[in-house]
Amino acid sequence: MFKVAHHPIYTHPLPKGHRFPMEKYELLPQQLILEGTCSPSDFFEPEIPNDKYIVAVHEPDYFYDLLNMKISSKDARKIGFPLNEDLVLREMIIADGTMKGCEFALEHGIAMNIAGGTHHAYTDRGEAFCMLNDQAIGARYLQAKGLAKKILIVDLDVHQGNGTAEIFQNDLSVFTFSMHGAGNYPFRKEESNLDIALKKGTTDSEYLTILKDTLPQLIKNVQPDFIFYLCGVDVLETDKLGTLGLTLAGCKQRDQFVLETCKEKQLPVQCSMGGGYSPDLKTIIEAHANTFRVAKELYF
Repeated sequence: MFKVAHHPIYTHPLPKGHRFPMEKYELLPQQLILEGTCSPSDFFEPEIPNDKYIVAVHEPDYFYDLLNMKISSKDARKIGFPLNEDLVLREMIIADGTMKGCEFALEHGIAMNIAGGTHHAYTDRGEAFCMLNDQAIGARYLQAKGLAKKILIVDLDVHQGNGTAEIFQNDLSVFTFSMHGAGNYPFRKEESNLDIALKKGTTDSEYLTILKDTLPQLIKNVQPDFIFYLCGVDVLETDKLGTLGLTLAGCKQRDQFVLETCKEKQLPVQCSMGGGYSPDLKTIIEAHANTFRVAKELYF
């Protein structure tokens, strides 16, 4: 069964002209249903999770300051959204979508979250549109439930997963792999277990060669029993906040290779969509929809 986390709160109102394409969270499910990739019954609504799963990753002081709107204006500015209670609630519900997705992935091989990929959230702060790190929370959730011991996070967003790297920097049970643009945000990188920084304008063939040379060997070395895949589409050459040169076809081939590898190795995988900032919203929707199309074709 194809299980996809989605909730109306994912589409949060932002000031006119804001650079974050919030509409994609409403349009992507519509597109997937319209074309028959998903049926309405594939979608499940996440809820507000138990705080204990969030504070297993984030400092309680930070989380409760966030929850009670007590973080400083300076810290709020780094997040990049006008901060309010609904926005924090949204982030909690996204994290629940990833946690529940973990259970569905164990059962069906794969699960998707229409949102998530909030990899710039640190243990004690948020930045760059991220407040609570959904896949880090998912990893701790799996371990707390005794459902996974060794976890691999495959982060292929154009931006380094700096928050994820910091959260697991002293934890051998979670291996962090980030392949990203070298000269891109964050300009001060953290140290993942494996970082591959790509030159500006990296093409489809260059990108896919590196990925194919890296991922199977990494899985062999790490021997994870669960994989998180952050499938940001800001790797596209059209992306306003990216530096790489992938086409829509190349981005789809990337997803195809990652998911084929997970399936072949019989490793459950939870996918969070991550970033995408191409000027034309249709391009963003098409690139994200490709991830779902590949998943549906491979698994169901």
